[in-house]
Amino acid sequence: MSAKTFVAVMAVLAVIGLLGFGLLSKGEAAIAVGDPAPDKELASLDGAGSGRLADYRGGWVLVNFWASWCDPCRDEAPALEAFGRAHQGGDFTVLGINLDDTTDDALGFVREYGLTYPQLRDGDGRERRDAYGMTGFPESFLVNPEGEIALIRRGPVDAKYLEDEVLPAIRSN
Repeated sequence: MSAKTFVAVMAVLAVIGLLGFGLLSKGEAAIAVGDPAPDKELASLDGAGSGRLADYRGGWVLVNFWASWCDPCRDEAPALEAFGRAHQGGDFTVLGINLDDTTDDALGFVREYGLTYPQLRDGDGRERRDAYGMTGFPESFLVNPEGEIALIRRGPVDAKYLEDEVLPAIRSN
């Protein structure tokens, strides 16, 4: 093997090693069931004030991170709206948090799917993605009345997941 080939192989191996380390490190930073849910005051999507997860303390909250350009987010929106309407009240809410989007696109998404649950917005979303250890869109986190993560769903939810996983959790108290 020539010196040039050896250097090229070592460079490729170094890049693969760094990518692997990055993926493993990201997984270690992710939150887990039982951890306190990260919270931060965010602007309301409609521009009328702000809100935070702590505003819902004492009840169950299904925090759903989404973006209007995300096809799986579009697929799950009707199920989230139906579930939220069926179970809304003082002890449960769906809370949408829009990331990586323009306000106009996000508002168009909310109108298109007739979403009635509260919506917050975090512009570029970097801080929220890091705080929750997000790996993509959409992702949902069920937060218990004490503010701890009870369920984590990395990927879209559907009616079956909501009925089989989320509903039993929120009925357990």
